[in-house]
This record gives sequence, structure tokens and C-alpha cells, in this order.
Amino acid sequence: MKVLVVGGAGYIGSVCAELLLDEDHEVTVFDNLSEGHRRALDPRAKFIHGELADRHQIEAALYSTRADAVMHFAASALVAESMRDPSKYFRNNISNGLNLLDAMVATHVERIVFSSTCAIFGPPDRLPIDETATARPINPYGESKLAFEKILRWYAQIYDLKFVSLRYFNAAGASEKLGEDHRPETHLIPSVLKAALGQKPHVEIYGTDYETPDGTCIRDYIHIVDLARAHILALNATKSEFYNLGTGGGTSVREVINSCLKITGRKIEIVEKPRRPGDPPRLIASSEKIRKELGWRPQFQSVDAIIDSSWKWHQKFPSGYQD
Repeated sequence: MKVLVVGGAGYIGSVCAELLLDEDHEVTVFDNLSEGHRRALDPRAKFIHGELADRHQIEAALYSTRADAVMHFAASALVAESMRDPSKYFRNNISNGLNLLDAMVATHVERIVFSSTCAIFGPPDRLPIDETATARPINPYGESKLAFEKILRWYAQIYDLKFVSLRYFNAAGASEKLGEDHRPETHLIPSVLKAALGQKPHVEIYGTDYETPDGTCIRDYIHIVDLARAHILALNATKSEFYNLGTGGGTSVREVINSCLKITGRKIEIVEKPRRPGDPPRLIASSEKIRKELGWRPQFQSVDAIIDSSWKWHQKFPSGYQD
């Protein structure tokens, strides 16, 4: 296929572009580089430096590439920031997404894979979280993603647009070439590895008295390569659908830190702090539906494998992409 990867210079989008190219798809990356990196662009892909806020730019990109499908990763994605600046999240994640959908309709591109989030669900009534769980987001980030999912449903009905929306929590790890470089870095695994590299003085644990085996929060981590494979499988889905993605288990904050200690062999200082408001003890997503319907099978089930790949990348790029 000819695939336009919107947000393809970012963490998840760049790895998806890499795997698409490995499978002989023709890839064009559309990105404004506000969060992404030039060095994360695969040299085999075409690159269009553009703004999704400009409907004409994204329409021109779709027209010139004659895309068969779109993968949409371009979004603001920090929960805490969304509570401080909701306007940014509703504009970037909803208004700009509408520009993309309208441009697709105008250029007759009929297939989209959307990078969504399990944050649309909010605190779960049961675990693991499957697709029947009630969606009740507790922050503007989750609300913006849920709103776009509803828009996708209507565009599918009215314009016969085919979509797959993939919901997941914690993407982690690295491919051999590409890894995680956020600025600021808020994710646990790269933050711990930065402490191992001496770039941070310590790692903070927020809450040690949760009702979990070791008292710290449990989260669902998915290897970035497994996540990318799910997006590629979704390109060939025969119907519009929503899928949750998870590994079927979860890893606590202490378990992540202990794995980093083991894999890096470095000393990592730990500072224990009180709970953060709104952090549920456990967040784990079910992937039974996508396993049954699309045949998704994650290859990296252990957190050790995820952290090992991330550590190798951080050793190659201790200061990130530097662009």
C-alpha cells in the first residue's frame, strides 16, 4: 500500500513507518516536527514537513502521494498538560483530526488506522479492560481521543470511511534503530534509564501503599514493535472496529525499576513520594478481540525484553536524537 503516516517522526509513528517499509509498503511521513525528530525519519520514506492545522497542506499531501491509507499518530498526549491546557488538546486532537478526515474525503482516501488510548475509559470497573467497558475519561486528553473516535464512527457511516482505532496504555522499548525521546520525558522506563545513565539524580515512585503486591501501581507495557505490528495488521481489517491492546498482564513500578537495575547493572537512586491524585492501582487492557479477529500476537511479553531493547537504544543515543 501507499501509506501516509501522520506524525511519523514521533516515537510510535516512526517505528510503524520503519516496519511498513520493511514490509515493502510505500511510506510518506507527514509531520511538523514539534514533537518528532528528523533523525527518527527513515531515509527510505518520503517526508513532507507540514501542519495538520492547515487543511490545504494535508489535502495536498494526500493528493500528491495518492495514498491508499492513513495512519494517524499526530496528537498531544500528556495527561497532566491536558489538565492545564485543555484548549491545546481539543484543537490538536479533534480540530486537526477533522482536517485530516475532511482531506481524506476530498481526495477519496478511504482507510485510516487511528492511534487512540485506553485513557478514554477512565478508572476501570473491572480488569482487564475490554471493548465493552464504559468510556468515561477523567482528563481532556482521554476526552479528546474519545471525541475523535465518535467522529470516526459518523464518518464511517456517512462517507463509508473504513477505520480501525487502537487503544493502548504504555508503549515502551525500541526497535534496533528507533527509540523513545520525549522532551520532557514523563514515561517511567526511559526516566529510569536516564537515571542509570546519570542524566537524572533519582527516580520517583508516587505511592507505595496501593493494594498491589508491592504497594506500587501496576501498568500494562507493550513493546513498540508489537504495537507497530498491530497497526500494520489493522491496515487490512475488513470492517471498521475498535480494539484494545494489552499484553494480558501488568508490571508494577518497583518491578520496572528492579528490571532496569538488573539489565543496566547501574546504581539507581529511588525517592518515594505520596500518591498522585487520580492514579488507579491497576490499569491493564485486554487484547482478546484483536487476537481473535486480526491474529495479533505480541512477541515481547516480558518487561525484561522491553527494557533490554530500550537500554540498548539509550546506550547508542544517550542524549536522544539531538535535533
